[in-house]
Parts: sequence; C-alpha cells; structure tokens
Amino acid sequence: MNLESLIQESRRRILEQDTRRQFITRCATGLGAMFLAGQSASSASASSLGRSSSNPFGQSATHFPNKAKRVIYLHMIGAPSQLELFDYKPDLKRLDGQPCPQSFLEGKNFAFIQGTPNMLGPQFPFKQHGASGAWVSDRLPYFSKVVDDVSFIKTLQTDQFNHGPAQLMIHSGQPRIGYPSIGSWATWGMGTENADLPGFVVLLSGGRIPRVGKALWGSGFLPSVYQGVQCRSHGDPVLNVSNPKGMTRDLRRQALDTIRNLNQQTHDEFGDPETLTRIAQYEMAFRMQMAVPEAMDIEKEPDNIHELYGTEPDKESFANNCLLARRLVERGVRYVQLFDWGWDSHGAASSEALNGGFQDKCREVDKPMAALITDLKRRGLLEDTLVVWSGEFGRTPMRENRGGSNERKYVGRDHNPGAFSAWIAGGGIKPGISYGETDEVGYSPAINPVPLENFHATMLHLLGFDYKKLNFPFQGLDQRLTGVKDAKVIRELTDMEKK
Repeated sequence: MNLESLIQESRRRILEQDTRRQFITRCATGLGAMFLAGQSASSASASSLGRSSSNPFGQSATHFPNKAKRVIYLHMIGAPSQLELFDYKPDLKRLDGQPCPQSFLEGKNFAFIQGTPNMLGPQFPFKQHGASGAWVSDRLPYFSKVVDDVSFIKTLQTDQFNHGPAQLMIHSGQPRIGYPSIGSWATWGMGTENADLPGFVVLLSGGRIPRVGKALWGSGFLPSVYQGVQCRSHGDPVLNVSNPKGMTRDLRRQALDTIRNLNQQTHDEFGDPETLTRIAQYEMAFRMQMAVPEAMDIEKEPDNIHELYGTEPDKESFANNCLLARRLVERGVRYVQLFDWGWDSHGAASSEALNGGFQDKCREVDKPMAALITDLKRRGLLEDTLVVWSGEFGRTPMRENRGGSNERKYVGRDHNPGAFSAWIAGGGIKPGISYGETDEVGYSPAINPVPLENFHATMLHLLGFDYKKLNFPFQGLDQRLTGVKDAKVIRELTDMEKK
C-alpha cells in the first residue's frame, strides 16, 4: 500500500466518524452553522434543567415544587372494558340485546363490528364502595377496599382505535414510533435519586411483549440514556448483567476504564454528545451489576408482604411486578412502567372473552394493585409517588359481532377510543374523586371530556413541570409530550396550587 492509499484510507476513516452536525457546521456557505446556532438557542430548555451529557442522571430542579417525586404506571395491554369495571351504566343493562341505534354507528370506525350489532349490558354486578361511593364491579373485591385512596377519570379520549398506535399515544403522545415515552421525559427532566439504578425501569407480565415493543419505553429524540431498562421478575433481572465465566469484577473495571478513555478521546476529537451518553451507560451497567440483583430480590420480603401481594418468587407475574415496583421506587427509581398483556376482550375465543379470560385477568391484578396502594401508603411513599392505571382505549356498549353475527358463544366488546376509564392515586392527587361522566350507555363523554394531552399535562404538572416549557428541539419544533395542541391541567384532581 503506497503513501497516497494510506492518506485516502485515513481520510475515509475520519469521514466515517463524522457526525451530520459536524458536516453541516463545516458547510462552506455557513448556513449550516447558522441553523445549528439557532438550534442551540432553542435548546435552552435542556440547559436550564441542568442536564449534562457527562452526568445525564444528575438531579435537576423542576419548574415549580412538585408533589410527585416518582411514578408507577400500570398499563393493562389490550384495553380492559370500563363497562365491566368502573363505569356503571344501569340503562345499558335495560337495553341489553336490543339492536344498536344507527346514530351510534354513523361516521365511526370499528375494528370488527359489522352491520348492526346488539347492545350489551354490564356482565357483572356493581356496588358502591367506601366513603366516596365509587362504583366498582364484583370482579375487583380487593381493589374496592382502597377506592377512597384513588380518584377516577371516566372520560379519557384518544384518536386511535387500533392497539399499537393507541398504546404509543398513551405513553408518548404520538401514534408513531420515534417519540419519547413519559418515563423518558420524566427522567430527562428530573434525573434520578439513585445513581446505581436505572432512572426508568420496565416490567412485563402476561407472557407477551406489547405489540409495538420497546418503542413504548423508548427515548425517541432524547438522548438514548433516558430509554427504559427492561427488567425481569425471574432469572437474571437484566440480561447479560452478570459477568461471563472467567471475568472478575476487577477485570471488568479495567476493561471499562480502557473503553472510557478511548470514548473520551473520541468525544474530545469529534464532540458528539452521544459518546458521553455511551460512557454513562457503560458506567451505569457496571454499578447495576451490584445494585439491580439486590433491588429485584423479592425473596427478602417478609411472609406478610408476599401474602398481601399474592406473589410467587422467581415467576413472571403482575403480582411480583407490583412488589418490585414498590422496591424500586423505595430505592430512588424515578419511573417504573408495568405492562400486563391479555386484556383484549373481543369475544373471539375464551381467552379474550368477558365471560372467560377477562375474569382471569381481573383475578390476577385485583389483589396486587390494591396491595401496592396499601403498601405505599403504610410506608409513607404514596404521598409523593404517583400511581396510574389505564388501558389504551375503552370498549363499546355494543356487543362485538365479528362477521355480522350477534349469536356467539363468547361475549366481547369492540374498541372505543371515545371514552375510557383510568384511576390515579398519590403524588398530589385528591383522593375519592370521580372526574368526568359518560352518557347513559358509556359510549361518549357527557361531562368533562379528557383528551390525552390534558392527561399528560396533568401528570407533568404533578411532577413539577409546565408542559409548555418541558420541550426539546427536534425537526424544527420545540417538541413536547403533549404535542402542538394546547392542553389543560385537570386542577380538580390535584391539591397543588395553581401555577
């Protein structure tokens, strides 16, 4: 190889490491540099949070004092029927079996309803519980005992009627992949209280990953260090967290020091902030080797706690994950996201029927989610831990008639983005409130509709953020969790002063 070839090879390797930002900056016209200067100015929101690439999890001040220091979000993947759980509609019971009015069908999109379906009354008895008089069906006997500690939103709305896009809407405010999840926004905005654990942890149950996969806990255009870390409730809590055979901790430390020095040299030469993010991720992984196994070891809990949650150590279960969520927030994790698969109740088979698998799912989550509220409250954690429960949309008051048939062995409901229920507790939420009211059959909001941007703005408010000011420059916009729409904080639910 002659000298000219060596020079060309050297130039090629330098160009391979060139970032788009560096290329634009060096454009001969200077327009690229002018654009990037504007982008830097618009990213004042990031710098005002004290966010540093070299210390991405350092704690930052919020816009105003926050009541919620951490979040546990319980998402029932598949969208449970609010009409069988929290939204009691006696008029719907009287209409059971009657043909659906055409006005309910005109201009609507459905996943499987065809022709004219029949109305479907509530499949289970309801009773009022607690001093708040909250209506809860008999499918949730344990949860009915803690209703005075939670508040309900009965009129959540989304504009997506398919599962994947609707799940993305719930967690990122957009129906498309590539936007940060709420957990990423929270950890980017607040940092974490424990440098030895991830700021954002994801726990799965139900035997299957959500349809859109890791995009539900991705960091989108935020630095990748803020994406969720998936942990497991059985086996190694994080895949590959243990050193391989023959690799001691001291040897691992030496290897990381060498990699860190190389990455630091690369950053000094090219200035790509993602290089510092990579360094921070390697260091976090090293610390996690000691901290994560201890945090995820629920066998250390006393027998009365296992009885309270109904846990079975070393198994994948929603009960185990609820106990893990408490252990994680107790140790300073900022955001814990639980996904429980199996709530899609179309009635196409026993496993997804209201008179089949739906009842099994209720039994699986009832005791542990009630235990989580009780346990957090006993430990003094509920007052500054926000707990949220929801699906991705609601269910229709009509029976699903897939194929046009109203005579089916299994009973189910189709998707309804127009109205669904959630409950929320702790972290600055006034307990014992039912906000919003649907029409006589639970199809659409009658009072106080809550579009998702209002829901997200309220969560950010409780975390101490003005939703308009928590933004990040991307694609020419100061991107927000709530999108470009104006949003409204649901102040009737919070005990925080107006900001």
